[in-house]
Amino acid sequence: MKVDRGSPDLPSTINRSPSTTLWGMKLYTKTGDGGTTGLYGADRVSKANIRVEAYGTVDELNSAIGLARAHNTRSHKPDPALDADLEYLQNALFDVGADLATRSGTTYEKKITRMDEQDVTFIEAMIDRYQEAAPPFTGFVHPGGTPAAASLHVARTVARRAEREVIRLLHEEDANAHVQVYLNRLSDLLFVMARAANQAAGIEEHAWLVKGRR
Repeated sequence: MKVDRGSPDLPSTINRSPSTTLWGMKLYTKTGDGGTTGLYGADRVSKANIRVEAYGTVDELNSAIGLARAHNTRSHKPDPALDADLEYLQNALFDVGADLATRSGTTYEKKITRMDEQDVTFIEAMIDRYQEAAPPFTGFVHPGGTPAAASLHVARTVARRAEREVIRLLHEEDANAHVQVYLNRLSDLLFVMARAANQAAGIEEHAWLVKGRR
């Protein structure tokens, strides 16, 4: 959409600088130019800190799920139920990121909702539901199929990497162990979602042919 910066009806912040938003806040702060970032609270740590790596990978996972949603909703046969479930997961991953970005014992902890056993159980129920729509599992399959399914496979691998980052964090600092379990189940869910999406589209899976390259 083309914005007329001279319009008197627009907020004055737009007229002053292209770097400002409708709320008058700049997108860039320059506080991280030295290679540090702020956790949810007063702590500043290196951008290479293991905690930052963990919630940064969760952010990457959220974006990968967004790509899968885009492929699904723009396909010739979009699945509204899948889109709703993926939207739920994207919102939950913001909670996961906040959980990881908030050290225990800080005053900011009361402002977030930490992941718990109930979240894991909910994901397990989703796995069971999608398992019914997927073909029987007989072994490893090639990631791929429809664009939505292929994107879900990519998201699955990012979830696995996020889980590994959280495990590293748990070895070094106090963190919520439920997050690691949640990400483990989420990777399983994304796998079965991909298989169910291919099944619904009539796409046949290709199994791993052991020693098939020779």
